[in-house]
Amino acid sequence: MKSRSFAVIGLGTFGSTVAAELANFGNPVLGIDSNEQNVSRLADSLTEAIVADGRDELALKEAGLADYDVAVIAIGEDLEANILCTMNAKLLGVETIWVKALNKTHHRILSRLGADRVILPEQEVGQHIAQMLHNPQVRDYVSLGNGFHVVDFKAPAALNGVCIADREWFGHGELHLLGFMRESHYFSCEDKSQTLEEGDKLLLLGKRDDLRNFGDALRNRS
Repeated sequence: MKSRSFAVIGLGTFGSTVAAELANFGNPVLGIDSNEQNVSRLADSLTEAIVADGRDELALKEAGLADYDVAVIAIGEDLEANILCTMNAKLLGVETIWVKALNKTHHRILSRLGADRVILPEQEVGQHIAQMLHNPQVRDYVSLGNGFHVVDFKAPAALNGVCIADREWFGHGELHLLGFMRESHYFSCEDKSQTLEEGDKLLLLGKRDDLRNFGDALRNRS
C-alpha cells in the first residue's frame, strides 16, 4: 500500500498520539504546534516538527502544509484556532482534512467548513467503553455507518454446541455471523454444519438493536 503523508496540527495528548502512531506505521508526518515544548518532544519521532501558529495561513504555507495528503487538526480547547486552522487547510488545498471537535455545535460548524471527518474523541471513546461495559462478552466493535456495527464477541457457555445455521440465534433481523476464531484458527461460515464452543471469538455484523437483543438473550440463558 502506498503511504500517504500527514500533517498533524496541535501536538497535545491527542495530536501527539496520532502523529507518533502514523510515524510508527512508516508514513511521512509533519507535526505543527505553537508550543515549542510540544514540538521538541516529537522532533526525533516525526519526519519534521516545527513551531507555527495554525491560525496563520502564511505560516502553514511556509511549513509546506499544502504538500501533504491529509491534515489532522488536533488543536484542543482553542475553538477559534481550531476553526481558523481548518479554514486555512482548506484554502491551501489539502485534499483530506480530519478535525477534532469540542462538542456537537463545533462539529456542525466544522462540517459546514468542509472537514472530511470530524472527531469527538471523548464522546466516541465513551460510547465504545459503555458498549463493552454493558455487555462483557463484547471485546471490541467497529461502526460501519448507517446503524451497522461489526462486533468481536466472546461466546459464552449458552452458545456451546450451537450450530452456526441455528436461526434462533443467527440470520434473523439484521444479525449475521461472519466467522469465528477458535484459539489461533479462523473459521468461515461456508460450512453451515459447524458448531460453536464456549470461548470462541465471534465476528458479528448487525444493527445496534439486533446486537443488543442478541446479548440480552444470552444473558437470560446464562
